[in-house]
Amino acid sequence: MSKTHEHTHHPIDRASLTRFAWLSIGAAALTIGLKTVAYLLTGSVGLLSDAIESIINLAAAVMALWMLSIAARPPDESHLYGHSKAEYFASTVEAVLILAAAVGIAVTAAERLLDPRPLEQVGAGLAVSMAAALVNFFTARTLLDAGKRYNSITLEADAQHLMTDVWTSAGVLAGVGIVVLTGWLALDPVVALLVAANIVWTAISLLRRSVAGLMDASLPAEDKRKIEAVLDLYRQKGLDFHALRTRQAAARRFVSVHVLVPGEWTVHDSHHIAEDIEADIRKAIGEAAVITHLEPIDDEISHDDIPLDRP
Repeated sequence: MSKTHEHTHHPIDRASLTRFAWLSIGAAALTIGLKTVAYLLTGSVGLLSDAIESIINLAAAVMALWMLSIAARPPDESHLYGHSKAEYFASTVEAVLILAAAVGIAVTAAERLLDPRPLEQVGAGLAVSMAAALVNFFTARTLLDAGKRYNSITLEADAQHLMTDVWTSAGVLAGVGIVVLTGWLALDPVVALLVAANIVWTAISLLRRSVAGLMDASLPAEDKRKIEAVLDLYRQKGLDFHALRTRQAAARRFVSVHVLVPGEWTVHDSHHIAEDIEADIRKAIGEAAVITHLEPIDDEISHDDIPLDRP
């Protein structure tokens, strides 16, 4: 007796997540304006680097909106498992854009390091830049909370990018302030170079997560422990399991496992136990597509696929 059974649960309207991308676009447009004004007022290359990163934020937010719209599409004949992996393209492109911004900032900073220039109207420039940083901070917190709540790597990536921008702004503001106090003009481009290095680190982290997702990385260890805890409860009832496999495709998660039941059980009883196992796994880890394959525990053929087991 062998049966493959799948049950999928999708309580979240993924299309509604695009509203957070629109929030990010609005915040990016506003901060570009504020930071450009701050640069024009002061002439600080540090503040210029901050403005350049905000332009990248806008491009990334537009990309996020596009990919979230695609990811929200329901499965079709060409994409039976849905379109959720589109989110990884958004985070990959965002990482590349961040790297491009870092290069631009580093080049500009290096030129200014060789040719230092005095800063002007620092007070007004810092005030405007601080306002932009606050806009980014509150937007980043909103996106990060939404990304974790809805399991969206696109929103998390956008939030991390914006939070990096907040720290960038903090560093630039501190650097410009110290320049004013000490007169050491070289510090302005040095801070910009440190900003570029920090941005590169963020980009590398995003790329690693995106590649892992595109390579069908398994669920986090904590989720796998929760799944094993559910299976252990059923082992106490005389069942056994093997060939447990998990993977994550952005917001969608997949779990498959072979369920070994006593040979004398009826198809009806086995089907109901499969339903219970799937429901308990979803209860333990949240939204997921859970696939169970039923096999008789006392049939030698049932153990031929044990090499599918994963540690």
